[in-house]
Amino acid sequence: MPRKRYAPYPACAVGLKVHPMANNAAQFPPLEQITRPTVETASAAHYLNRRPQTLRGWACLENGPIRPVRINGRLAWKVSDLRRVLGVS
Repeated sequence: MPRKRYAPYPACAVGLKVHPMANNAAQFPPLEQITRPTVETASAAHYLNRRPQTLRGWACLENGPIRPVRINGRLAWKVSDLRRVLGVS
């Protein structure tokens, strides 16, 4: 079976599909505009330019630059910690 070919950005050639992660910028607002105290793993991974599984590994091994809080068994990442790590005020 041949591999799927993805266009790095919106499909501009016939027969190419848009990569599933290509439109993440539209899904996540800038970190400066976030007013909630925490964000979910997918959002934190986007802002840190990492995969969500990397953040889950940090939570499990407790060896990452930031530590999550657990809310009803789910991981949540403090926006203040994200801003500190990224140097965003």
